[in-house]
Amino acid sequence: MSYRKTVHWAALAGLALIFGQAGIEKVVASPGMVEGMASIGFGWTWTLLIGIAEVLGVVGLALGVLHPAIKNVAVLWLLPFGVGAFTVHMSYHHGFRDYWQSMAVCLLSAVVLWADERFKVVLNGGRTAGEAST
Repeated sequence: MSYRKTVHWAALAGLALIFGQAGIEKVVASPGMVEGMASIGFGWTWTLLIGIAEVLGVVGLALGVLHPAIKNVAVLWLLPFGVGAFTVHMSYHHGFRDYWQSMAVCLLSAVVLWADERFKVVLNGGRTAGEAST
């Protein structure tokens, strides 16, 4: 297995573990998670909906083992939750103990997509394939 594939699978596993734990804690109403979400202004309904969305994303990551396109969609689905969590932790001046996982999922998402040979981002400035650049 190549270095890039090893990095890809390790990052994917980390992403699934972090989001899986956070999503399940929200769905089962773990007291610490519910209190933490309430302290930043999220009531029970939003906590539950975010948890369900995170768990669905992790299911997409798992299905993506067999269908890589689903995995990439799941990573892109989960990325805004990681960015949002990181932004909230920073705006509330939380310590590293509180924000490291949200920072990690942002980085892991980028690593998973970078290391996937099938995923490409094409920036062509609005030109079609046949147009020459100036």
